Amino acid sequence: MRVLLPLPVVVPLIAAGISMAFARQRNVQRAVGALAFVITTGASIAMLVDVDRHGPSAAFMGGWSAPVGISLVADRFSALMLVVASPVLLAVLVFAMGQPGTEQEQPSFHPVYLVLAAGVGLSFLTGDLFNLFVAFEMMLTASYILITLGGRRDQVQSGMTYVIINLVASTLFVVLLALLYASLGTVNMADLAVRMHTVPEGVRVAFALLMFVVFGIKAAVFPLFFWLPDSYPTAPTPITAVFAGLLTKVGVYCLIRTQTLIVLPGDRIGGFILVIAGITMVVGVLGAIAQDDVKRILSFHIVSQIGYMVLGLGLFTVAGIAAAILYVVNQVVLKSTLLLVGGLVDHAAGSTRLASIGGVARRYPLLGWMFLLPALSLAGIPPFSGFVAKLSVVQAGLSAEEWAVVAVSLVVSVLTLFSMSKIWAGAFWGEVELVAEPDDATSVRFGGTLPMLLATGGLVVASLGLAVAAGPVFGYCQRAAADLLDPAAYVRAVLR
Repeated sequence: MRVLLPLPVVVPLIAAGISMAFARQRNVQRAVGALAFVITTGASIAMLVDVDRHGPSAAFMGGWSAPVGISLVADRFSALMLVVASPVLLAVLVFAMGQPGTEQEQPSFHPVYLVLAAGVGLSFLTGDLFNLFVAFEMMLTASYILITLGGRRDQVQSGMTYVIINLVASTLFVVLLALLYASLGTVNMADLAVRMHTVPEGVRVAFALLMFVVFGIKAAVFPLFFWLPDSYPTAPTPITAVFAGLLTKVGVYCLIRTQTLIVLPGDRIGGFILVIAGITMVVGVLGAIAQDDVKRILSFHIVSQIGYMVLGLGLFTVAGIAAAILYVVNQVVLKSTLLLVGGLVDHAAGSTRLASIGGVARRYPLLGWMFLLPALSLAGIPPFSGFVAKLSVVQAGLSAEEWAVVAVSLVVSVLTLFSMSKIWAGAFWGEVELVAEPDDATSVRFGGTLPMLLATGGLVVASLGLAVAAGPVFGYCQRAAADLLDPAAYVRAVLR
């Protein structure tokens, strides 16, 4: 088992090096990238099965044990995130292969994308905060390049906002690391969990708040979200999809991990988190309603849906954390799918502005179905997976008697359905009104190239699969939540 732990990090990095060496041979780059994600997917599934049966597992780089050495740790939560992330990364890569002008004209796309994937894998597996910082910098360095691919002026301007905000977050992260090390002499998360009681209560609460701010910027919670709706829509579609599906969810993962493992039960800032969750939901959905562009509407919904995940965390119950995990898993798939559909609309119609296009579903029925199914799931309509995730959050909130935030979540769900119907009516229905005409045979008939359609269709099927397997998946999430709220097994695996 331990030999598998480095693979989600090492394999993409090796593949990135090979891809760079074959920068002029696009087919080799494509094959190497796809193979890397197939390997990491297989390793992730094997890890998930093992940790569910035998508990957390840790590997120590160079033979140096924790807390001194670099530790990689897999538990139910991190393994589940890897199992979801790897196929999504593969699907987005396949979409990019078929989208004109994304990876065909950018020799650096494949190696940079693989470095981003390695950063995602390290974020989920690292056992200490310093290497979590390293993982974030790997992702951010790659994302700085990817978000400005194409070099358009609006991309560069929005990319600068993205860079500046994330540099601020990185600076705060370094400050957090320095303060923790100065106070406790370690940045290993399991060791921090053991030593945290040795500092005064006020200091512990301050650490909890600082960690929430650092990872809240990454997750785009209110009021730290304003960079996202301007940055994401200007990037190429595959980049927007992977950012929407994964990068913000890495921030949520870190919020859940640190607030349950490092913060002591008596120091948890649950009330504050619930307030932030409610405001995040409302601001995100109102921002979506006010937009007139498919990608911008979906970008604001990223913010809104983060609120539901943070709501589950703020309850600090097994039901709440399990609902948050299920919601994260569901949103990784749904947001990636919807952003890829937005890219297909742009490819088929020549624009994503609702005022400029119409009748996409009449001209390309397949695109209509690809949008409708995940859109209904996002709005929480039964029997789709989004309904199961949203219901689990609501039930957890009702069990904890948090009536106000549950009421807010239900109102936001109705407004989400309204904003999705706005896209449906504006872009997919009405008279056929396309800005441009696709120039290849498959696109003329179906609205996209074969790789674009296969990648998006695969994720649509995956979202339906989550609904079919909702019972077993939620049962797994409950076991993962129980582990997070009682991290003794995690600590023993690292500090044995």
